[in-house]
Amino acid sequence: MTVHFIGAGPGAPDLLTLRGRDLIAASPVCLYAGSLIPQAILGHCPPGCRIVNTAPMSLDEIIAEIASAHAQGHDIARLHSGDLSVWSAMGEQLRRLRELRIPYDVTPGVPSFAAAAATLGAELTLPGLAQSVVLTRTEGRATKMPPRETLAAFGATGATLALHLSIHLLDKVVADLAPHYGLDCPVAVVWRASWPDECIIRATLGTLVAAVPAEVERTALILIGPALAAEGFEESRLYAGDYDRRYRPVGTDPRFPGTGS
Repeated sequence: MTVHFIGAGPGAPDLLTLRGRDLIAASPVCLYAGSLIPQAILGHCPPGCRIVNTAPMSLDEIIAEIASAHAQGHDIARLHSGDLSVWSAMGEQLRRLRELRIPYDVTPGVPSFAAAAATLGAELTLPGLAQSVVLTRTEGRATKMPPRETLAAFGATGATLALHLSIHLLDKVVADLAPHYGLDCPVAVVWRASWPDECIIRATLGTLVAAVPAEVERTALILIGPALAAEGFEESRLYAGDYDRRYRPVGTDPRFPGTGS
């Protein structure tokens, strides 16, 4: 048997990979993070599937559930929201499974920052404004930040910032980033991106605290950077007529490859 760790995406049930859907449909056991994964995704589970909500469970209890299914020879679909590569707590589970010699694989999912950018219709890396995206967070009760990973340090780069798990610390976000981006820097807050009740709030660093209502919490993502204005950027050289590239050499007619223009 195999434990299939599957990124279930940001919320919309159709933002699930085909591989993820098929693995869910083929697994007689499904463990899912019930606080963040919509019930519609569980509709892909096969008839008679043992479905376990892991939201109230400890790590020991989750591993015990997996070990029990393994002993019975059952494949397991282990669903986490978004993509598994960031803030999924997958790493500690994989370490336990390696110790128990229980096989696993990983299927990526659509990350929340990508869903938020899609909702905004935004490219986060615009020429001349930003060519990097930093995925980070503020310090929380469950996880401390390494000393060098501060908002101020990331803000000094001028990159587009995607702040997760930080909506409750807006005053700190503004205080740490305003010296680097300025109070007029555009900001977008996307709450429950891709869900039916998603909410978008556009502001600047200077107006952010007043713009976000108290009920917007937990799953809200904060995007910060000049690229969010979608103005004042250079056009990419990728499609420039005088840019010589492998599939469109300068001096050829694109309608007739291999000929002169």
